[in-house]
Amino acid sequence: MKSNKTIIYILAVIVGLIVINAISSQIYGRYDLTKDKRYTLSNTTKSLVQEIDAPLIIDVFLEGDFPSEFRLLRTEVRQIIEELQLQTNKIKVNYIDPLEDETKRQRNIEELTKSGLEPYINTDNSTGKVTQELIFPWAFASYNNQTVKIPLLKRSITEGLQEQINNSVQGLEYAFADGFSKLIKGKTKTIAFLKGNGQLDDLNSDGRITTKYLNDFLKTLQPYYNIGFFTLDSVAVTPVKALNQLKQFDLIISAKPTEAFTESEKLVLDQYTMNGGKSLWLTESVVMDKDSLYNETGSSVSTIRELNLTNFFFKYGVRINPSLVKDLYSAPILLSIGEGNPLQPLQWQYSPLAISNSSHPITKHLDIIKYDFASPIDTLKNEVTKTILLQSSPKSKLEGTPTIISLSEVTKAPEEASFNSGSQNLAVLLEGEFTSVYDQMVLPFKLKDFKPKSKPTKMVVISDGDIIKNSVRRNRPIKLGLDEVSGRVYGNTEFLLNTVNYLLDDTGLINIRAKEINIAYLDSDKIKNNKVKWQLITIALPLIILGCFGFAFNYFRKKKYT
Repeated sequence: MKSNKTIIYILAVIVGLIVINAISSQIYGRYDLTKDKRYTLSNTTKSLVQEIDAPLIIDVFLEGDFPSEFRLLRTEVRQIIEELQLQTNKIKVNYIDPLEDETKRQRNIEELTKSGLEPYINTDNSTGKVTQELIFPWAFASYNNQTVKIPLLKRSITEGLQEQINNSVQGLEYAFADGFSKLIKGKTKTIAFLKGNGQLDDLNSDGRITTKYLNDFLKTLQPYYNIGFFTLDSVAVTPVKALNQLKQFDLIISAKPTEAFTESEKLVLDQYTMNGGKSLWLTESVVMDKDSLYNETGSSVSTIRELNLTNFFFKYGVRINPSLVKDLYSAPILLSIGEGNPLQPLQWQYSPLAISNSSHPITKHLDIIKYDFASPIDTLKNEVTKTILLQSSPKSKLEGTPTIISLSEVTKAPEEASFNSGSQNLAVLLEGEFTSVYDQMVLPFKLKDFKPKSKPTKMVVISDGDIIKNSVRRNRPIKLGLDEVSGRVYGNTEFLLNTVNYLLDDTGLINIRAKEINIAYLDSDKIKNNKVKWQLITIALPLIILGCFGFAFNYFRKKKYT
């Protein structure tokens, strides 16, 4: 009887385990218990991944014997890929150490570098001997015969490795979602760069690349959007037709115009906005370029740039003042002081380094932006919502026009007390329903469907065209935002790309980028100072406690049984 009960008990346990296993196989859940929801994918990423209908292959090159910071990044990369794979079974991943095989090491380095995967050079002097090793914090994503590169490390010259790793971990979901978006969604929106008013150009009339001023930013935009150039000269002949053609574009960009706009051109641009068109203006109110200073005298005179846009922006709620912002927090310029002396970097107050608005998705987690001869922007009261995106530092000073500007100023110590104008607005976002510049005015040409009020739309006004202009060296364009003096790359490209994404309502990716993740690091100074103390606590103390327990156990055992 007793044996029967035992058999029934065992069978009940087996059946119970089978039932529990069957239920658990049907019900599966993952719970993110981290405070910052680090491992919870956004709805934008989930919907993007669910659109994958063919195998998507990820090749991750972040493998090898790394410092602890990169081991953390590698762990986080694996974790985010696992989360992506849980959304679909079409994501496959290969973890590759390109430097593992010594016979192929040099060839792999050359091939990866040629593909645009710039290695990180890690310098280690902890043992007293300086050693350097290459790390490739990159990944490739391939889908339907297309491949994009995904940066896993967000580099910054001004921050230490821990801060760079921290920023990189925060941006991992954005990095993968951005790469997937290029592969899956394709190009659905079109951008027009305006021409005809002396704007920065990239193509000559015969299609050859000449000035290359927009080359780098155009290459940045091309994976996301269709890009074209629109010349406003046709407005003088067929303004209505020009307006209808302009309406076909989702966004217009006017990059550093230097010639005045006619009233007809302004009406076309105004009605484009009234019909819901988005626009990005990089415009200046002062004539001054750094190139004009490199002459025999080393000086030039700043004058007002008349573009006939004052009432245009005034009606929308901003005013670009005809003065220049000088800032103690500025980028250097490379000059030779005296004959025969080598070139050296000297602080140049006319190149303010703009501080970003940390609460807006366009500028959150953004590096500083380099300006050249920027003007201050005033905001005016109207029904349009205004958000300040970029400002100069509180140690700023305004300089009116006309003024003689000379390179010799760098040899003089600035009067810091005079830099007391406070932070100046350098980029403003306008959102809402705009009132037409030509409301209750005589129109410069007949327009049947004139709109006095706009649909909800957006506009960004930046008071310097040089932030989109890449320099040219040996007739080749160099990276936008690259400071040849320090070798630092400023955040110009990222800021402009975020601005375009926001204006075109690609806010899902921007919101992913704004995700906050808090990573706790050990304090290296405390570790060094309290090393012996914590070694005693974590190693010696447990052994002492265990020894005391063993001694007490034997003592009382002998006492009881002797």
